[in-house]
Amino acid sequence: MDLPIQAARSAGNRVQGWLTHERFVVYSVTICILYVAFLGMWARVTHGFLAAETAKPAGDFAVFWSASHVMLHGTAAQVYNFTSFSAVERALSGSFVKDSFLPWLYPPTFLVLVTPLALLPFLLSYALFVGASLYAYVKGALALSRLARWSGNARLAVLLLATSPCVFVAALFGQNSLLTASLAAFAVRWVERYPVRAGICIGLLCIKPQMAMIFPFVLIATRAWRAFASAAATALTCAGLSIAVCGLHTVKLSFLAADLARSLILEHSAAFWLASPTSFAALRLGDVPLPLAYLLQGAVATLAIASACHVWHKTHDAGARAATLALATLIANPYVWHYELAWLGITLAWLLATGLRAGWLRGEQTVIVLAWLLPLFELFNRFTELPQIGPIVLLLVLLMILRRVREPGGFAVSRAGA
Repeated sequence: MDLPIQAARSAGNRVQGWLTHERFVVYSVTICILYVAFLGMWARVTHGFLAAETAKPAGDFAVFWSASHVMLHGTAAQVYNFTSFSAVERALSGSFVKDSFLPWLYPPTFLVLVTPLALLPFLLSYALFVGASLYAYVKGALALSRLARWSGNARLAVLLLATSPCVFVAALFGQNSLLTASLAAFAVRWVERYPVRAGICIGLLCIKPQMAMIFPFVLIATRAWRAFASAAATALTCAGLSIAVCGLHTVKLSFLAADLARSLILEHSAAFWLASPTSFAALRLGDVPLPLAYLLQGAVATLAIASACHVWHKTHDAGARAATLALATLIANPYVWHYELAWLGITLAWLLATGLRAGWLRGEQTVIVLAWLLPLFELFNRFTELPQIGPIVLLLVLLMILRRVREPGGFAVSRAGA
C-alpha cells in the first residue's frame, strides 16, 4: 500500500523544496569532480602513492588482504600477533606510513570471511570487494527507500547513492561498512515476509558485532521471534565455523585485541575522537572524565534504542524501520569511525524519498545536506581539528525521523520493500 500523499502534503508545516532533481545531478557530479581532484592531489604528493612517508588509499583493505595471506600461508594466531602481522603488512601491501601498521581488531568470524581475498592480486581483490559491497548496498538501500520511484529516475537514484560521501569514504579505505550496511538493509527488508532469511543477515553481522547491537531490541519489541532465533542460530554457526577453522584460542586473542582497541583507541586516542561522530568522542575531546563520558554515552544510546523500538512498533514501513535502525546504530555505538557512516546513507535515502513524495518539513533539507557532508567532515577533521559536531548532526536526523513518524498519516501500515 502506498503512503497517503495527499494527506501528508496538506500539512501546514510543509516548505518549498530546493533539493530538486536538477540539483541532485549538479551536487553528485560536483562531488565526483572533487573526489577525482582529491585523489589526484594525493597521488601527486605521494609520487603515485609510492612514497613511504604517507598513507595510501585502501589502507584498511590492506589489513584484510594481509590477514588473508597469513591465513593461506600461516596460522590464524599470527594475525593476532601484532609483531609478526605488522611485518607481513609492510612487506605485502606498502599501504602504511613507514614504521606504522594497523592491527587486526576483528573477531575470527570476519577472519574466515576474508580468507579468500589474497587468492587474487591486491588491486583486483580490492576492486571486487568494494564493487560487490557497493552493488549490494545500492540494491538494498533503493529497495527500502523506493528512492528510484520517487525521484522519477532510477539512474539518478543510483547516482545519488553511489557518489555520496558516505560511500566514497568507505570505498576509499576499503572498509567493510558497505557490506555490514547491506546485511542490515536486507535484514529489515525481509524481517516480516522472510524472517529466517532476515535472521541469517542479522547473524552474519557477527563479523562486526557492535553493528548489530540494535537488532535484538527491535526484534524483541516487535516479537519477531523467528527472525531472532534465526539470527542466533546463524551467529552460533558462524562462531563454530570460525573456531573450527581458526582454533578456539583465537577467541581469547580477539577479546584481547578488542580490549586493546578500547583502552588505546576508544578511550585515549584524540585522533579517533576527531574522526568519530559519537557523543563519547565529543565528550572526550571536551576533556570529560572517562566514567562520565561512558555514562552520558549510555544515556544517548538508551534514547536511540528507545527511538528505534518506537518506530518499529509504530509502523511496518520497511524504509522507516531501516532508516531508524541504521541511525540508532551509529548513535548508540561509542566506537564508530567515519567510514561507518555508510549506514547513514540508508537513512538519507529514505528521508530524500519521503521528502520528494510527501513534501519537505521545515529544516529537513538543511539537516539532510549536513548529514550528507558529515563523512567528509569526519575524514578531514583529523587535520582541521574542529569541534566534533557529528553527534549533533546525527541527533538532528533522528529528530527528523521521529517528526515524520509523529505526523498523522505520515506512514501507512505497509510492507514496502519486503
